[in-house]
Amino acid sequence: MSERSPAPGSLDLVEALVNTLDLESGADALDTAEGRARFGLTQGDVPGARALRESLRATLLVHAGHPPHRPVTPLGELLAAAPLVVTVDPADGSAALAPAPAREASLPARVAAAVAEALVAGTWTRLKACEAADCHWAYYDRSPAGRGRWCSMRVCGARAKMRRYRARGA
Repeated sequence: MSERSPAPGSLDLVEALVNTLDLESGADALDTAEGRARFGLTQGDVPGARALRESLRATLLVHAGHPPHRPVTPLGELLAAAPLVVTVDPADGSAALAPAPAREASLPARVAAAVAEALVAGTWTRLKACEAADCHWAYYDRSPAGRGRWCSMRVCGARAKMRRYRARGA
């Protein structure tokens, strides 16, 4: 939906997961084998992935200054069971948080590591959800002031502006 470039670093995982559901059409990429494979999910993992996706979407709406779209399990609760470890690169001494080895394939652990990386980089709150009620697509806000409102000015932004224009009776 968005013409924006992907979120930086591992936030692209979070953005991609949130954007597996097109609210306007109802199409859910997690319903397909290809969509599940993109995240290393089995059919049995889908309910948990959907709960995680909607909790992330609610958080991204809050980042954009909007209330959550519906009641969801708090993101912190979903990520609490995702153990992370500190890894240190012996070559350069750089450190990072990563999923614990036994849980490496866990989507919540990979999301938790992505969130932790974004917190350190200062980019977490720039990942937002479009304010359009029929969209809520995740996007990375690259605007200088960090006040982006829509995933796409050409689509959602234009629709919102047209609605406001028509509401004024013009």
